[in-house]
Amino acid sequence: MSETLPSMPIERTRLLDPPLEYDQLREEQPIARVRFPNGSTGWLVTRFEEGSQVFSDPRMSARRPRHDTPEGEVSEANEEAPFNPTFVMMDEPDHSQYRRLLSGRFTPKSVQKNLQPYIDKIVEEHLDSIEAGPETFDFVQAMALPIPCLVICELLGVPYEDRDGFHHATEIMMDMANDREERDRGAHWLIEYITELVAQKRADGATDGILAELIRVADEEGSFLTDDELIGMGVLLLFAGHDTTASMIGLSTLTLLTHPEQRQELTDAPAKIGPAVEELLRYLTIVQFGLGRVAKEDVEIGGQQIAKGELVVVAMPAANRDPRAFDNPDTPDFDRKMTRHLAFGYGVHQCLGQNIARAELKTVLPRLFARFPNLRLAVPADEVPMDTYGTNYAVKRLMVTR
Repeated sequence: MSETLPSMPIERTRLLDPPLEYDQLREEQPIARVRFPNGSTGWLVTRFEEGSQVFSDPRMSARRPRHDTPEGEVSEANEEAPFNPTFVMMDEPDHSQYRRLLSGRFTPKSVQKNLQPYIDKIVEEHLDSIEAGPETFDFVQAMALPIPCLVICELLGVPYEDRDGFHHATEIMMDMANDREERDRGAHWLIEYITELVAQKRADGATDGILAELIRVADEEGSFLTDDELIGMGVLLLFAGHDTTASMIGLSTLTLLTHPEQRQELTDAPAKIGPAVEELLRYLTIVQFGLGRVAKEDVEIGGQQIAKGELVVVAMPAANRDPRAFDNPDTPDFDRKMTRHLAFGYGVHQCLGQNIARAELKTVLPRLFARFPNLRLAVPADEVPMDTYGTNYAVKRLMVTR
């Protein structure tokens, strides 16, 4: 007989808040056994400190099964995976060995030097296009989707004309409302595309972008990096850096459009954009099904015994609203004195591309509202269609009037 457990909270009743059930779980059962969206079972962590422990404890393995796929889709990590998950599902010391190949391109200094001028350029170009276009438009299509897409193109050395294809494949792959076969088709398209791109760059002796750098390392320095791993890294960076930031730009814009005091605060003091972005990352926390780890041995977390082999998922949207860690957590406060949050995870697996996401948000948001100070929603807020099935919580369409 299968274990009778409550389901992981999914349904949202308020536009910008996590499921309300998290509030009760955080107070009464901060580490609770639940049934995940695909029917598998494990532990759900809803508090900030305990979540931080899960992410930073070396006894918790990053090699984990999926838990956020639709009902009935239960698979082990990397079993029949459409591409090699590379370092994101490796433990130490292998994880750091691979991550070091990329980390130099993702430091704040590197992003400022190598990507910020390009981000400035394309943001201004898209604002110009909005100004020249109709007064009412879909912000998601006009800015939230294309900006991250073009930045990833620049980072990887992907030709501009291919951006629509990989954006479409990424959407299919990440949308959990699609069945497994359809999502795998999107994943396989990305694999084939990156495979061909790697071969082309190697044949041409290309020097542009991270893929070209990795090819050089693999070919000239006798690197441990295989072609399959190189392709896996390319696919990972391509969809992870695109979908997440696009979701965050759209959702942040909706937040400012529905919070006039915070919007005015940012307009009056644009220097606050750094703290504002961190607060938006905490407040929104788009990874709506959380991230999982598997216990490599029996572990105690927050007084709860976790058995070896059990899946533990940190509900990051709940942890980032924990009143033990943040005063008045359900209100966005751009003056908040915040040491850290869990929007990018925590520990050695913390999101590699976080500084690129910050750079895009810090460029798009102040310039959007400086250029269009009267920007407003063209539909009631409760009629804005939201993506509640994808890996990331997002705005599907955001009709606004400038």
